[in-house]
Amino acid sequence: MARVFIGIGSNVGDRAANIAAALGRVGELPRTRVLKISSLIETEPVGQTNQGKFLNGAAELDTGLDPADLLCELQQIEDKLGRVRTEHWGPRTIDLDVLLYDDRVIDTPELKVPHPLMEGREFVLMPLAEIAPDVVHPTTGKTAAGLLDALRS
Repeated sequence: MARVFIGIGSNVGDRAANIAAALGRVGELPRTRVLKISSLIETEPVGQTNQGKFLNGAAELDTGLDPADLLCELQQIEDKLGRVRTEHWGPRTIDLDVLLYDDRVIDTPELKVPHPLMEGREFVLMPLAEIAPDVVHPTTGKTAAGLLDALRS
């Protein structure tokens, strides 16, 4: 089983309900358990700023799915919950990102882990540090709490 952290976000419709529905479906995935869920924080959009505010959070999973299968399952959940991919960083009912997968470094066209933008995003690091302050980023060697502190200073 792998220890995995995912980022969760929504800025369309009932954001909290979208996140709850997504996490419910994540918990139903084969050989997967949701262990911890962070608080949700409201954040301004990044990239394309002409859209509604996001609710963001993070969750810790225990899964027997390999990284590619997990990504596929998460994308299917996004699709089932109405995510439409029409524009990069555009509005979305739900966004599920693999942040960390054990201590692995994965670099394929479909999946990059650790998530390549997480170190510079407070809306990712805040919820991650809440539920796993001591989890170590495999390429920087810094903890989630340390990355958050460095970003804020």
